[in-house]
Amino acid sequence: MAYILLAEDDQYLSEGLSKTLQFSGHRIDQFKSGDEAESAVIANNYDLMILDLGLPRRDGLVVLENIRKSGRTLPVLILTARDTADDRIKGLDSGANDYLCKPFNVGELEARIRALLRKDKWHNKVEITVGSLTFDTSANKFFIDGQLLELSSREYLVLEVLLQRRGRVVFKNDVMSHLASQEMEMSNNALDIVVHRLRKKIDQSGCVIRTVKGLGFIIE
Repeated sequence: MAYILLAEDDQYLSEGLSKTLQFSGHRIDQFKSGDEAESAVIANNYDLMILDLGLPRRDGLVVLENIRKSGRTLPVLILTARDTADDRIKGLDSGANDYLCKPFNVGELEARIRALLRKDKWHNKVEITVGSLTFDTSANKFFIDGQLLELSSREYLVLEVLLQRRGRVVFKNDVMSHLASQEMEMSNNALDIVVHRLRKKIDQSGCVIRTVKGLGFIIE
């Protein structure tokens, strides 16, 4: 699951893409103008940006250059009708991580999104394994000894952020911010309950979620 900004002024395309990506489990914010998209990136902690270049009020390349100058490092996928080699070179040199021309295949777009998220979050690993617990970064599913681990949405997000920082203490506030990015607000007590349930579910995997008093959690 990822928090994605979609900057696209074609309403029909934007709505269609948004529904498709939401069906895949992502949270989507849609913007139709370049200035709105740029302000949103500065204000929020997105996992990825899909950026059209021909945006009103601020060209997509200007938006891209500005967010890179601001220090934002989120992956950016350009999705545009500008299809010459010079356009692609300019887009990639301006800070884009990938470039896809319209018209495009939705399946290819989703595969490119998975690849960008895998590189950014999981260092290009297709599978992350701790003990007998395995996370398939392409399918976004957890397994224990090859068997699918059934998790609620909150359990999934908590386990994802713990596994992403495996071996390190994850502060409670960071876990709650990760949940909030998916519009899942949670109290401290509710988080403790989710972690308690996760401990039971992964008990047979050899993984342990320890509480570090006053700080947060660590998975080992």
